Amino acid sequence: MWRCFLLSGLLLVGAALAEAADAPAKKARVVVIPVRDEIAAPELFILRRGLKDAETEKADVVVLDMKTPGGALDTTFDIMEALGKFSGKTITYVNTEAMSAGAFIAATTEEIWFAPDGVIGAAAPVLSGGQDVEATMKQKVVSYLKARMRATSEGKGYRGDVVSAMIDADKQLKIGKKVLKEKGELLSLTATEAMNTYGDPPRPLLGAGIAKTLDELLAKKFGEDGYAVHRLEITWSERLAVWLTSLAPVLLGLGMLALFIEFKTPGFGVFGIAGIMLLAIVFLSNYVAGLSGHEPLLFFGVGVLLVILELIFWHSAGFLGAAGIALMMLSLLWSMADLWPNEPISVAWSADAFARPLLNLGSGFAIAVVLFVALLRFLPRGWVWDRLVVQSASGGVAQIAGLAPDVAAGLSSLVGRRGVAVTALRPVGQVEIGGRLYEAQVGVGTVDRGGTIVVTGGSDFALTVERTGA
Repeated sequence: MWRCFLLSGLLLVGAALAEAADAPAKKARVVVIPVRDEIAAPELFILRRGLKDAETEKADVVVLDMKTPGGALDTTFDIMEALGKFSGKTITYVNTEAMSAGAFIAATTEEIWFAPDGVIGAAAPVLSGGQDVEATMKQKVVSYLKARMRATSEGKGYRGDVVSAMIDADKQLKIGKKVLKEKGELLSLTATEAMNTYGDPPRPLLGAGIAKTLDELLAKKFGEDGYAVHRLEITWSERLAVWLTSLAPVLLGLGMLALFIEFKTPGFGVFGIAGIMLLAIVFLSNYVAGLSGHEPLLFFGVGVLLVILELIFWHSAGFLGAAGIALMMLSLLWSMADLWPNEPISVAWSADAFARPLLNLGSGFAIAVVLFVALLRFLPRGWVWDRLVVQSASGGVAQIAGLAPDVAAGLSSLVGRRGVAVTALRPVGQVEIGGRLYEAQVGVGTVDRGGTIVVTGGSDFALTVERTGA
C-alpha cells in the first residue's frame, strides 16, 4: 500500500515540475525615463512621477535614458534622493552624454551602460549661468560632492574614486601603478575607457556594458523576450507645472479670497467658480509634478461637492461649506507633500514632508487676507458689493449699505424696522430694509433666506436683528 502512495506522490511532483518548466518565464517590468537636455524641474517632475508609478506597479527596473550636458545642483540632489527611494534596480544608459550633473545622477544608479559614442564626466560645480564658483565656496562644494559620491558609490568598485576625479581637478586618479588622470584637469571618459579593466581580479573602471541601443541593453540583461517596457516622455503639462508650482502660494491666496467673497454673497456665481478653479489648478499642478498621488483627488472632489452644495442650496448654513473647505485644504496640503507609495507612515508623514506644503498654505492664507484688506481699503466703499455681488441677489433694486458713518448716524431710525433676509442668517448674512441691503447678524438662533426680521440694534459692522413671526 505504502508503495502505491509513494508512487502517486512521485507522479504528482513530476507533473508539477513539468508544468512549472512549461510555464512562460516572468518578464522583467522595465520603466524607461528620459533625462534630456539641461537638468531642470521638468526632468525632476517626470522622474519623480515615473519612479512613484514604478513603485506602485512593482516594476523591477528603472532605466534612465540619459543625454544631458548637466544642470542645476539643487534639482540634481532632488533627483538623486528620489532614485534612492525606489526599491527596484536602477540603471543609467548614457545615450550619448552624461556630463556634470548627469554624472552625479548616473553615479547614483546601480549600473551605468554606454552607447558606443557615450561620454561621461567633467562634473565640477558651476553657477547656474555657467560661471565658475568663487574659490572658497567651490572648495566647500567640491568637498561635499566628493563625500556624497563616495557614500553613493560604496561597494561599486572604482566608482567613488572615478567620480571624485570628475569633480576635483586637484585629485590624481591612480589605480595600481597606472595614472589615469593627473592633477590639474577634470576626468572625462568615453565608453571604451569606462569599460577598461584594472586590478586583480580585473574590474571595469566604471561601465557595466556597451549597447548600441537601449533595446539592445535590455536584451542583454533580460533576453530578447524577457522584458516588458514602458517609456515615459516629458509632456507640455510637466513644463507648465514648473511654472504653476512656483506660483502655488499666489494661486492659493487668490482661490481662498474668491471663495470667501462667494460665501459672503447670495447664490453661486463667478467668485465661487474662480475660487474652485484656482485651487484645482494648484492641486493638478502638484499631481503633474509627481508629488500628489490619486488618493488626495477623492478628498478634493468631496470638498468641492460640499462647497457647491453649500453655495447653491444652503447658503451661509456654514457646516457643509466649512467641511468642504477643510477637505480641500487638507487635500491640497497632502498633494504638495512628497510622499512615496508603500513608505511606512512613520517615515512618510513626517514634519519634513509637510514643512514646505504648510509654508505654501500659510503664505496663501496671508496673501488672501492682505488682498481682502486692500479691497476694503482702496476700492470705493460699496464698489465690490454693489457692482459684483449684491445686484445679482437683489435684481438691482436694493443697494448695499454697511454701517458707514453716514449710515450709522441714522441707526436709531432703523431700530424697530422690519425687513427680509436676503441670505440665510447663521448667524451673519444680509437683509433688505426699505429697498437697501445691510450686513446683519441674528443674536439668537437662525433665520432662513426670505424670513422676516426686525432690527433691534447694531454695531460698527452690522445690524443686530431678530426673527419675527410675520
